[in-house]
Amino acid sequence: MLIFGIDFTSRPSRRKSLTCLECSLSGKHLRAGKLNEWRSYEDFEAALNRSGPWVAGIDFPFGQSRFFIETIGWPQNWAKYVSHVGSLTRKEFRQELDDYRKQRPYGDKEHRRKTDVVTSSISPQKLYGTPVGLMFYEGAPRILKSGTTIPLLHQGDPDRIIVEAYPAVLVRQLIGRCSYKNDTKAKQTRQQYQARADLLKLIKDKEFKKTYGITVEASETLIEDPGADTLDALICAIQAAWAYTQNGNNFGIPKSADPIEGWISHPTPATA
Repeated sequence: MLIFGIDFTSRPSRRKSLTCLECSLSGKHLRAGKLNEWRSYEDFEAALNRSGPWVAGIDFPFGQSRFFIETIGWPQNWAKYVSHVGSLTRKEFRQELDDYRKQRPYGDKEHRRKTDVVTSSISPQKLYGTPVGLMFYEGAPRILKSGTTIPLLHQGDPDRIIVEAYPAVLVRQLIGRCSYKNDTKAKQTRQQYQARADLLKLIKDKEFKKTYGITVEASETLIEDPGADTLDALICAIQAAWAYTQNGNNFGIPKSADPIEGWISHPTPATA
């Protein structure tokens, strides 16, 4: 099975591209292959329209929290509210989220999904710092438009399947909250390089199979990128491959998952 791991960004450019690692899954063995760097969303869209079968893990929040959707008054259906988001300009989307925050009390301005609580990820409304809200704005309408199947959220082409990935949850499991990357050259350290080396070593170790049910083969060159886009793309592929091995069990998504919010692909206790 062809597996794509895609490290996403809210504004692809020459400096910060969309990074896609093509992998192959044979049985329970994942092998990393060709690395692609896309500097525009057109390349990303073309990849989504590539003939299947394939499974992709993409690192951005596919949905918003139910509480936010209900409170702001967006349609209470994933495809419908994502279509609404796709009808907005980037400025209009920002304005809707900014206006919402202004009306909320301190400490209750941004909300997390159930899966964000389980994986300790930030609110998909976040526009500043790590702007995952803008990643949602750019990514969700595009995956909806692609006609792919997004387990829990949308039924499309069964030979093209996309799951939500989140590298940080795997990284924390293996090396804790140790810093392993930075996009700013002045802040890149030898300690981060060593953390990436340790992380890849643990991923390739036979003990890794006890959690993810697969073995991983990947080049050591993946740790050379100080921003870790390539290593994160590998982790996205791992999470996609794990989901595929769970395709007879709702792709590893628990019954308690909310079909408005979406679910991060990872073998957490909640999916057991």
